[in-house]
Amino acid sequence: MKSLQSCLPGAFAIVLALGLGACTGMSSQGQNTAVGAGVGAVGGAVLTGGSAAGTIGGAVVGGVIGHEIKK
Repeated sequence: MKSLQSCLPGAFAIVLALGLGACTGMSSQGQNTAVGAGVGAVGGAVLTGGSAAGTIGGAVVGGVIGHEIKK
C-alpha cells in the first residue's frame, strides 16, 4: 500500500500534463471550461472525502464557472 501512495503524485502529474496537452486546439473558453471542471472535481473530492457525488458535483460547478469566466 505504501508503494502505491508513493506513485500517486507522479501518476497524477503525468495524467495532468497529458490532459492539458490535449487543450492546445481548443478555444480559450473551452480551455477555461476544462480547467474549471478539473479543479472543481479535485475540490469536490477533497471537500467530500472522495465521494463520487462530490467529485461529479464539483466538476459540474467548476466547468460552469470556467465556461462563464470570460463572457
